[in-house]
Amino acid sequence: MELGDILASDGILQRLKADTKKQALEGLAAKAEKPAGIVAVEIYNALLQRERLGSTGLGRGIAVPHVKFKDLKKIICLFARLEQPIEFESPDGEPVDLIFLLMSPEHASGDHLKSLARISRLVREPALLERLRNAPDTAALNSLLTSTKTSHAA
Repeated sequence: MELGDILASDGILQRLKADTKKQALEGLAAKAEKPAGIVAVEIYNALLQRERLGSTGLGRGIAVPHVKFKDLKKIICLFARLEQPIEFESPDGEPVDLIFLLMSPEHASGDHLKSLARISRLVREPALLERLRNAPDTAALNSLLTSTKTSHAA
């Protein structure tokens, strides 16, 4: 499964303005409402509940908040590049500036894990992270996110 298969059309936020983790999650929830067909407040509340279990900050400026919904029809991913890095309680203590939001149907546990693994492989590439941080516009971000192929080995 490639990121292009799950990235929502119009699912890239080139410059998300947020001063806190909650503001970032709120902005992502608002953007996810239309492709998910789930009201933003429900998405936001699920994201907050997931963060209470433990931060989804991975380190190196990356976060991958992920949630499941009973009524979601397919896996959806959104990507946000923040205007300014924010505290996200990442294990390395570094602020986050790139966020991948992953939403999956409740019954799609296997595909949910595969999607998380795909994003994890993608963000292990320092050169790609640099290109994501410096991409001039949404089209360039989309190209980077949808055309990048990596090994399918976990």
